[in-house]
Amino acid sequence: MSISSVDLFLEALPLPALAIGEDADIEAANALARKLLGEQILRRPYVAALRHPALVSAIEKCRSLRTKQTEMYATTVGNRDVAFDVHIAPAEKRLVLTFVDRSDAQDLDQFRRDFVANVSHELRTPLGSIIGFIETLRGSAKNDAAAQSRFLGVMASEAQRMSRLVDDLLSLSRVEETARKRPTTIVKLAEITAQAIAELQPVVEAAKATVVFEDESQGCEVLADAGQLRQVIGNLVENALRYGAPRDTIAISVSAPSYETRLRQVGVRLSVRDNGEGVAAHHLPRLTERFYRVESHRSREVGGTGLGLAIVKHIVQRHRGHLLVESTLGEGSKFTVILPILSENEQLS
Repeated sequence: MSISSVDLFLEALPLPALAIGEDADIEAANALARKLLGEQILRRPYVAALRHPALVSAIEKCRSLRTKQTEMYATTVGNRDVAFDVHIAPAEKRLVLTFVDRSDAQDLDQFRRDFVANVSHELRTPLGSIIGFIETLRGSAKNDAAAQSRFLGVMASEAQRMSRLVDDLLSLSRVEETARKRPTTIVKLAEITAQAIAELQPVVEAAKATVVFEDESQGCEVLADAGQLRQVIGNLVENALRYGAPRDTIAISVSAPSYETRLRQVGVRLSVRDNGEGVAAHHLPRLTERFYRVESHRSREVGGTGLGLAIVKHIVQRHRGHLLVESTLGEGSKFTVILPILSENEQLS
């Protein structure tokens, strides 16, 4: 195999790849490998070019035994730490190294560990409280009716908190299961919004708040899962009730259809606005992260699980939509869901 054919072979691979010659120099590397390791690696001894003791040791083992080897290679690309599985294989008198990016898999594993840790942390506090109160009721408060009533009230509150968390976790799981399934039901967004507001009326009245609904949608239709859209509206309204001003007026509106650059087509906007304290700008990009809270203590006090906006984000993504969050300290927050309206072709089909 000539050097030129080695170059062609390596360039055809979709991964960073390089070839080490019989003289232990790197004789060829494709563009991806040169971008990863630098243009200077060509025609240099692999020991000096790679500078990675474990990888060098695996290459030497492959050279001597002529058997395939695999080794981890970690480096930094831009501002991101990346990890590769390097597969080393003999090819005639050369060795061919291919670099398989394992960063996404590692990130997923870390995400799973963080998720389990977060859920455990969220459950530990209410469970600890309930266990502590049970021990007290069995002991010093065994015959104290006033203490029993107070403790049972706290226990009920903590149990409800755990129940809400479990409900939201199950809801998030169901949303993720359908993430790749496009909704197929034609619905009028304004009608779905009105239904959701009616369902939320007891919660709104309990909070002594008011909901004002403005419909300018002209009866426009969207392809949607009606239940999930009602859940989006419910989560946004409940979020506004928790963090809005006391006796707040929550403004809900459905806009007239117009061209949306974020969707690159005509869309409609569903907005929920409160008049609460607002959120500082540096928090806004993270509001839809799971378990992210601006004020953890206050969020738990008002019954937040830290999952409501994450559920909203996933549902909106499933509907090929976009979620906008705007907030000004002291003036309140506005959450806007932008959805593509039903095209003429979709209406005909």
